[in-house]
Amino acid sequence: MKLFRYTHSGRTATGVCHPTLTDRFVDLHTLDPSLPSDATAKLDQLPLEALRAQLMQLKDTDFRDFSGVRFELPVAHPPKIICMGLNYADHAKEGGNARPDYPSFFLRATPSLTAHEGPIVRPKVSTQLDYEAELAVIVGRKAKHLTPENALSCVFGYSCFNDGSIRDYQRKSAQWTIGKNFDETGGFGPWIVTADELPAGAAGLNIQSRLNGKVMQDANTRDFLWNVQEALVIISECMTLEPGDVIITGTPAGVGYARTPPVWMQPGDTIEVEIQGVGTLINRITASGH
Repeated sequence: MKLFRYTHSGRTATGVCHPTLTDRFVDLHTLDPSLPSDATAKLDQLPLEALRAQLMQLKDTDFRDFSGVRFELPVAHPPKIICMGLNYADHAKEGGNARPDYPSFFLRATPSLTAHEGPIVRPKVSTQLDYEAELAVIVGRKAKHLTPENALSCVFGYSCFNDGSIRDYQRKSAQWTIGKNFDETGGFGPWIVTADELPAGAAGLNIQSRLNGKVMQDANTRDFLWNVQEALVIISECMTLEPGDVIITGTPAGVGYARTPPVWMQPGDTIEVEIQGVGTLINRITASGH
C-alpha cells in the first residue's frame, strides 16, 4: 500500500493510492471510517491487512485523481528524523573521506522538511544549495536493542528523501547539523510504501536524482555501507525508536559540491529523486523571501 497525507478544499486527510494506477487514490476513510484523518500519527495501530482487503474490493470508479490535491509531509510530526552520512563508499571517496568505521549521524528538525511538489527554499545567506537523493525508512513500532534477526520487523515502510544541504554552512563546524536544517530544504515524499511491497530492507533498489531532467546521481541501495537492517541495530543501541520516526540512509556519489565546477541548485530549477518501487519526489527550487 501507498499512503500519503494531503490537503484538498481546506481539509487534511490520509489517502491510499490505487494498487496499480499511479494517478488515482481513495480517502482512507472510505476503507475505514473509524480511523483518524491523520492516520500516519498512529502507524502502529493501522490495521494494514484489513485495509488492504478493503482496498482490493473497490472498483476503479471509487478512486479519484489528484487534481486539486496538495501533498503534505508523509509523516506530519516525526518524533525523530535521524540522518546517516557517508553511507555509500563512492560518496565518501568523492568528499575526500576514507571508508568510515562507523556511520556519521545527525538530526533534522521538522521545519527543515518540505513535501512532494512543495518548494525547496534556497536561503538568503548562501547560494550553495546541494541535492542528495536518499531512501527514507519509516518506523512503525517502538523498538530498542534490535538484533539482525528482528530489526526489519519495526519498519512500517519507505519513502523518498532529498537531503538538501547548504554546503558552506555545513562546513562552518565539525558538526553538519546547521547546514542540514535550513527551513524547507529537505524534500520528503510523495508517500509511504509499506514494507511488504518491497524487498526486505529495500535492498537492490535503483536510486537516482535528476536536476532539470539531467541524471546527477545513479546508484543502488545494494551499495549501502550499512544496510537498513544494520542501521536499525546500530541506532537502537543508542535510542528508542518510536512509530513515525524517520531514518534517512545517506546519499551516493554525484552530489553538486564534488563536481568541477560545483553544481548548485538555483531558483527555478526542478529536482527529482526517484527510487525503484517507491516513487518519484519532485521539488522546485525557490529563493527565500526573508
